[in-house]
Amino acid sequence: MSFSKVAVLGLGKVGHLAAELLANAGFQVTGIDARPITAPFTTKTVDLANKADLAAILKGQDAVLSCLPFHLNIGVSSIAHGLGLHYFDLTEDVPTTRHIQELSKTSKGLMAPQCGLAPGFVGIVAADLANQFEKLRSIRLRVGALPQNPTGHLGYAFNWSPEGVVNEYLNDCEVIEEGVLKSVSAMEWLETIYVDGMGLEAFTTSGGLGTMCETYADRIENLDYKTMRYPGHMKLMNFFFHELLMRENRAEAGRILTNAKPPVDDDVVYVHVAAEGWTDGSLRRKEFVRAYYPLEIAGKSRTAIAWTTSASVVAVIEMVRAGALPQQGFLKQEEIPFAPYLATETGNYYNIGHKRRHA
Repeated sequence: MSFSKVAVLGLGKVGHLAAELLANAGFQVTGIDARPITAPFTTKTVDLANKADLAAILKGQDAVLSCLPFHLNIGVSSIAHGLGLHYFDLTEDVPTTRHIQELSKTSKGLMAPQCGLAPGFVGIVAADLANQFEKLRSIRLRVGALPQNPTGHLGYAFNWSPEGVVNEYLNDCEVIEEGVLKSVSAMEWLETIYVDGMGLEAFTTSGGLGTMCETYADRIENLDYKTMRYPGHMKLMNFFFHELLMRENRAEAGRILTNAKPPVDDDVVYVHVAAEGWTDGSLRRKEFVRAYYPLEIAGKSRTAIAWTTSASVVAVIEMVRAGALPQQGFLKQEEIPFAPYLATETGNYYNIGHKRRHA
């Protein structure tokens, strides 16, 4: 079922760019925000927490892309389900995704959460590596969205939603360890990792695997996701959240952190995905290692985290429009074929916006 009308909810940096990319790809876009927004596409203003008003404004659309804070997506996905729309979002929140999975059992459209960078793009990459083995041993996913020129002991800037970051740092993390599905604490399992010679630390955070533990259960010995940061970050964040008890007030924690470390324009997104397994009886390792930098899109410089997140979901929406992905039910990111994804108009940004570790 071809479609053309897409409503984009939440017109921050990511949502605004996603709407622009959708318009460039030929979709009829309506951007919706709680504030009046000036944009090169149609915009409407509505109280995004008012379900009745939101449902009224979404009637007549073919699809909805939510770029809202994760706690609003249960309501938005329920409205989309009731209207029979395709639904896409960027959430890393596990309970939200489980709600959407339940909705998908009776959906008329496609329910596709977790379409951002992580979960999202890295799951597509990981599945592509995993598919190259006859038998899998491990998949390790590592992602870091960082300032290129860090300052201070934290070495960080909040270019992403503070609510999302706090959520990832405090919620438990699903992993598979030695073939057993487990839940482990965030900000643990510290390791050192290198991308382009840059020494980084990596530690557990929640949500980055999306549905991969479910998909690879009974097929793999070890599967985990970690966030990459500059060295020393995890120790300080553990002190902040646990010793100072800021975990008890997540909203205030987010306010303090963003006030101390506001967004920067010169950022970088590091991706390090590795899979190990056997082919023809031989144990091998395959890696996908990239550093993504800001790009100029539609005459404006876009941060690496904004364009990697926006391009990821728009590429998926392009594939659904083309009939290359299911039109109904629940979509797992690891079910999306990588080569066709990169071949979309928007997915191609991943081909041009990175520096390879190996020339």
